[in-house]
Amino acid sequence: MVVKKIINDPKNAVEDFIGGILATYPNRFKKLQNHDVLLDANPSNTVQLISGGGCGHEPSHAGWIGKGMLSGAVLGGIFASPSVSAVLAAIRAAAASNKNRGVLLIVKNYTGDRLNFGMACEQAAQSNINCRMVVVADDCALQRQKGITGQRGVAGICLVHKVAGAAAEARKTLDEIVDIVSEVCSQIGTLGVSLDAVTVPGAKSLNARLDDVTIEIGLGIHGEAGMRQVPLMTANEIARDLLKSIQEYGRAVTRNGKEDIIPFIEQGDDICLLINNLGGTSNFELAIFTGAVVSELEKVYKVQVSRLFVGSYMTAFDTHGASITIFNLSNVSDQIKTFLDAPCSAPSWVECDPVTAHPRNSLEELPEVKQVNESLLKKPTLQIAGFDELSRSLVLKAVQRLSENETVLTKYDTIVGDGDCGITMKRGANEIEKRLSNGGIDITHPVSLFSNIADAISFAMGGTSGFLLELLFRRMSSFAAGQKKIDAADISSAFMAGVDALRIYGGATIGSRTMMDALIPAAKSLVENSDLKLAAANAKLGAEKTAKMKLASAGRSNYLNAETLEGTPDPGAVAVSLVFDAIS
Repeated sequence: MVVKKIINDPKNAVEDFIGGILATYPNRFKKLQNHDVLLDANPSNTVQLISGGGCGHEPSHAGWIGKGMLSGAVLGGIFASPSVSAVLAAIRAAAASNKNRGVLLIVKNYTGDRLNFGMACEQAAQSNINCRMVVVADDCALQRQKGITGQRGVAGICLVHKVAGAAAEARKTLDEIVDIVSEVCSQIGTLGVSLDAVTVPGAKSLNARLDDVTIEIGLGIHGEAGMRQVPLMTANEIARDLLKSIQEYGRAVTRNGKEDIIPFIEQGDDICLLINNLGGTSNFELAIFTGAVVSELEKVYKVQVSRLFVGSYMTAFDTHGASITIFNLSNVSDQIKTFLDAPCSAPSWVECDPVTAHPRNSLEELPEVKQVNESLLKKPTLQIAGFDELSRSLVLKAVQRLSENETVLTKYDTIVGDGDCGITMKRGANEIEKRLSNGGIDITHPVSLFSNIADAISFAMGGTSGFLLELLFRRMSSFAAGQKKIDAADISSAFMAGVDALRIYGGATIGSRTMMDALIPAAKSLVENSDLKLAAANAKLGAEKTAKMKLASAGRSNYLNAETLEGTPDPGAVAVSLVFDAIS
């Protein structure tokens, strides 16, 4: 099965992609004539940095073009190395822009990229262009002696771009930048996890590779096989597994003329962490995964994560997964840290705020602002005898009626909504009843009574109905607090003020097929006639009318057709009717 993509002809996808990039950044990028090469429209007179490779890894590498990062990017087809001629054209253009101060090719460790960029570098040298090439191999998924190919180049190259670009902007020479890049590469390791396989434009889905309960550790950014397939794990477990694998893979150091492999990080190390979205992972998942990785590093490995970059850096088209890149800053010069933090104009680079506190002070929660003491609220003179006992009686009758009718409300809401009206109303009713019994609701004054009921609703109900009912009672409380005195008529006016607030913020009114069809007639009856029984009768009539309405202009019912709605009343309106019937 071919997977759906928002493209035109797959054969022209790269050309269309470049057109979109140029439309987005008309003053930043220029395309090199006859080649799929993007260059900085305003290059600095410094060493020029060129990278690239196959498309499908966006924002790499075009997104890193700008002062302080790359000077240009050579784009191949999707997951295909660019041609030698395109790379050579990019080198020539870059050398011409800086009077041959030097061009550095930064290449991921894949055979095609190494050969094509390498051949172009050799041809440039024959033309007396000062050009060198460095290869980035940061993947910790493969054995160190995996044939002659070695480690793959993955997300760590983005940090190399950043440091090298800042070094160039600081007017370092080509040879100096090569040395700096070598120092960075020795301290970078990356490992990823994939929940499904990549799908590219025009190709068939490869998801059969991973079933619904299997994930792959170390899957390549072109869909190449990884280290191992394992059962689906939690974010915490994945973070633990990846970090353990990177740590065990280690990093190479030279001691007494011999190469030795040591653990990647040690307690107390200063770490730059890059969490990379492989293309199809939601920001929500990525944030959870980030928290898991940071927690594991700081609490288990006892290191300082001083710099944290999170987002899409080196994607594998639409792969659902993420990778971790560890850059051990404890073993590099302060100059490199300065370059890492230096500003740049690349459109896809987002700076981070270096952290010096350990553990991260951003994880320390601010103390909650306590609720205003009810005794400090303005409470106008109350002119209703026996208000406390009356209010207790009415509130109890209302909440008990709602609880008794949970199944009725659920039945109606299952047909015209999402089926949760009954249980939601019961949760709110139970919480109000509980607080009423333990003194959590002050029944001595309308201002505090309405405010306390709103608090209970806010705590227990949730959902749109919870918000609306909380708003109703909040507005009733504030209206009552604004009066000079409060009598029965003022209670009716407070109720109307609450209903008006729902109309303003919720947008529904009579005929919308919502609780407003019962609330508005009831409120009008109270204000105009001060008659609770008439209000109850009108609330019931309003609720019954909703069963005959073929369309809803608000709420979940708005998504349903007339055939589904007709004959079933709105459960919110029924709930209002039940309350008024109980207290009348």
